[in-house]
Amino acid sequence: MRIALFFCVLVALVVGCLAECAGDCIEFRKEVYALREELDARLRRLEDRSISERRELQTSLSSSFFLAEVEALHERDVSIASALDTIWLCMCASIAALMHGGFAMLETGTCRARNASNLLMKNLLNVCVGTIGWWLCGWAFAYGDLKYDLFGTTGFASSNLLIIADGHIRPVESCSGESCQSNLIQWFFQWVFCTTAVTIVSGGVAERVRSLTYAGFAFFMSSIIYPGVVAWTWGGGWLSATLDVGFTDFAGSCIVHVVGGVGALTGAIVLGARRGRFEDPAAFEPHSLPLVVLGTLMLWFGWYGFNCGSTLALHDDVMAAQAAQVAVNTTLSAAAGGITVFLFRFVLSRKYDVCGLCNGILAGLVSITAGCSNMDCGNALAVGSLGGLIYQCFSMSLQRLQIDDPVDASAVHGACGVWGAMAAVIFDWGEGFSYFHGSSGFQCVGDAGICETGLVAKALAAQLIFVTAVLSWVLSLSTIVLLLLALSGFLRIEQSTEEMGIDAMEHAQTKAYDIGEDGIPDAIEQRHAPIRKCRRHSVC
Repeated sequence: MRIALFFCVLVALVVGCLAECAGDCIEFRKEVYALREELDARLRRLEDRSISERRELQTSLSSSFFLAEVEALHERDVSIASALDTIWLCMCASIAALMHGGFAMLETGTCRARNASNLLMKNLLNVCVGTIGWWLCGWAFAYGDLKYDLFGTTGFASSNLLIIADGHIRPVESCSGESCQSNLIQWFFQWVFCTTAVTIVSGGVAERVRSLTYAGFAFFMSSIIYPGVVAWTWGGGWLSATLDVGFTDFAGSCIVHVVGGVGALTGAIVLGARRGRFEDPAAFEPHSLPLVVLGTLMLWFGWYGFNCGSTLALHDDVMAAQAAQVAVNTTLSAAAGGITVFLFRFVLSRKYDVCGLCNGILAGLVSITAGCSNMDCGNALAVGSLGGLIYQCFSMSLQRLQIDDPVDASAVHGACGVWGAMAAVIFDWGEGFSYFHGSSGFQCVGDAGICETGLVAKALAAQLIFVTAVLSWVLSLSTIVLLLLALSGFLRIEQSTEEMGIDAMEHAQTKAYDIGEDGIPDAIEQRHAPIRKCRRHSVC
């Protein structure tokens, strides 16, 4: 009985212990499950944070890489655009340089055969001496760092073309957001304009000026007179912002051609007429029309480099379209000027005048040069036609005043240059007189793409100031220098030299032509002597 009771008590204790242990196990298991869930949650949060950090790191690396790639592509685009602009300006400057050959042919053919060698030499000297003047101080005065908005003060002897440092040489460049252009290519392109302005003077003083004296004047023009005008205008001087509008002269009707034309007129007046010029006009007729026509065509072709190249860049479609517009307007104006003068002279004399046709073409070219980028084709025709009439009237006025300009340089370049400068504003392709484009080409003048109205009157006033300033500067300096040379006796050749011909008296090659025993030009002059006599007396 006692044993049975003991076993019962023992079983009861074991069962109670097992029950208590079971309860503790359940609680322990719950705690383990809770800890596991918390651990899993923390692991998930840690994994999410790791993924987020990896994504942020990946995004950061991608942005840096992308920006670097964009910058590299931009630099490549700028490099390509710069190369295209340089090629464009090199090509246009080379084409425009052919104009010197045109001037030489035109001037030689227009004058007498006895002075042909001298005229050819003088045109070559123009280019050579003008180049030295432009290199020495012309470039510096025109495009150096401006002082008082009047003259440049840096770059003498073209010292600002290259940078030499630590054994490395690189060109000096000026950059916009789209391309960079070196001073080297700008120097070369603007050199053509400078020497062209100087060469124009040669025609007005032909057949009676001393060669070495003229070379000295050409140096003065290329180093002082012409650079002064450029500094005020294209160089960013005081005329570039006159009346908050500035001047309008895309390729140099006034800056180049008026400078040369006024210099030619001043030289013709100071030198006086060639002996016998107005007593026996027939003796001074052009001796070679083939040379005159060849020179005219060379000038016409070279003018495309002159005008189209004045876009100064060709790295996008807008600039390409502008260059094309310039080419079309240049062509139309030249044709209109030539036809106008040709018909005018035919009506007056009932005879075909080849020289009139040639000079009419040149008058149209000069007239359109300032506004070739900011007027439509119909207006270009009108500008060329009116330029031809202005040339003809000015040429007739010179003859009436007995001012001897052998090639009509002052009429073609001076008078038509002034007209072209004013026509660039009058015929601007803004909507009537509401808007104004000027030197902006396709884009009207305004802010934030909004065209400003009421600018035409201010533009005309600014243009008058511009033309007056150029005329005053060139006329005053040219007159002072040429008068001093004339008074010193170093300007005009001797009378005996003028009568015998400069070639025979001063040149190693005494004849520019050596065809046959007597020479074709002299034989032609002798055969035409009776015709000239008939013309003088109006009886045949």
